[in-house]
Amino acid sequence: MRKLRVAAVQLRCGIEPAANRAHALPFVREAAAMGARLIATPENTYRLDRNRERALAAAGPEKGDAELLAWGRLAQEFSVWLLLGSAAIATGQGKVFNRSFLFTPDGKIAARYDKINLFDVTLGGGETYRESETVEGGAEAVLAAGPANTKIGMSICYDLRFAPLYAAYAKAGADIITVPSAFTVPTGQAHWEVLLRARAIETGAFVVAPAQGGRHEDGRSTWGHSMIVDPWGKVIARLDHDEPGVIVSDLDLDQVGAARAKIPAWLGGREFRAP
Repeated sequence: MRKLRVAAVQLRCGIEPAANRAHALPFVREAAAMGARLIATPENTYRLDRNRERALAAAGPEKGDAELLAWGRLAQEFSVWLLLGSAAIATGQGKVFNRSFLFTPDGKIAARYDKINLFDVTLGGGETYRESETVEGGAEAVLAAGPANTKIGMSICYDLRFAPLYAAYAKAGADIITVPSAFTVPTGQAHWEVLLRARAIETGAFVVAPAQGGRHEDGRSTWGHSMIVDPWGKVIARLDHDEPGVIVSDLDLDQVGAARAKIPAWLGGREFRAP
């Protein structure tokens, strides 16, 4: 039986990366003390700022970034696999990548994933988001080797609405799919749990979804309600609020194969002609 203890950290980040790291530190420490070997933080852990000009001016390249090095030292200090939900990394062409980083227990970057599907929506009531004005979308799904010989499929927030990405991870043998997020309150209230459970059921994989929550420094409000979902679609750990905190759960990794054997829909259906 393969077991892995994982943690999802819920945060309320602002515009200063060092302050956000300090905000996350006690929760990372708590999760590590509880024996979590994989600890995940939300989207925009590095910086949460919807002011386009300020966000672009503050972003720099990945190489030599002091905050990324500091997050690597955290992974090393606690001897854990640490998923930095996402950071804004300058493309060099006037935009940023919304990039998730997976650090090994020795502080090295094991994998990086650039958010593919960008949040360009009009929710009504004055809420409009155009992530593509600031962010350059990624083009590659990333399956990372993780602790306990796991395969980790990496995604970010709005990706959650695009099932083909997760189907690709299932077919590639992902045991765990990470969904660091900063869902809005209206969309989170309506769709967050439903989508997380659907992706777990469709893929037969564990879904680890750390989220931003509450009213942020830039004026944005996010839903919180971080969750860990098993391959049968059962929520095995959750926060029922938008306050900062941490959840920890033991994953029985043998459940992945068992779920996929029972309902092999993850293999794909029959070919058909689209209308």
